[in-house]
Amino acid sequence: MSVRVLPAGDAALLIELDSLDAAVALTQRVRAAELPAVIDLVPAARTLLVQTAGGTDLAAIGRAVLELAADLPTQAPEATASDALVIEVSYDGPDLAAVAEAAGLDRSGVVRAHTETLWRAAFIGFAPGFAYLTGGNPRLRVPRRAESRTTVPAGSVALAGEFSAVYPRASPGGWQLIGTTDQVLWDTDADPPALLQPGRWVRFVDVTDGSPS
Repeated sequence: MSVRVLPAGDAALLIELDSLDAAVALTQRVRAAELPAVIDLVPAARTLLVQTAGGTDLAAIGRAVLELAADLPTQAPEATASDALVIEVSYDGPDLAAVAEAAGLDRSGVVRAHTETLWRAAFIGFAPGFAYLTGGNPRLRVPRRAESRTTVPAGSVALAGEFSAVYPRASPGGWQLIGTTDQVLWDTDADPPALLQPGRWVRFVDVTDGSPS
């Protein structure tokens, strides 16, 4: 496992890793360690930004992070359905047919592939509360749309590349839309406002016909 610690201004460090699973695991370890002066962690697909309050010994923080990075797992830990947040989905998205064609499945096959495995929130990006979910069926790895939509409704369930996501609020977007949910992903009155935090497991449930299946 290769881990690089790079300066990011005078109050932060950028940790570069080999894999998405390593980035998620290190984020959880650093958060649990509660290192002094660390005020925020910003994980991404292959990096972790460690932000400090400033005026701290960044070299010492870097050494502590490297110790925490020892023996990082190379794949996500196993989880059971009881560990996961259930998100009920009506699979009625405008891109469902296109996804089925790209994946070599029919519509019901896409739904089965999306619901039969657990997904894991890897990192937050693009918009507040927008969690990049990974770990799904490899057959659902489809490209983004050739042309983005100017508005994607809140609650849209989507696919792009190796990820799935739920749009937490209306916004532009270029992901393939396969369904909708009433689940609230972003609530400024909640603590934290984002329902999905890195490391959390998600299980999608098909309620297209009005009842879970």
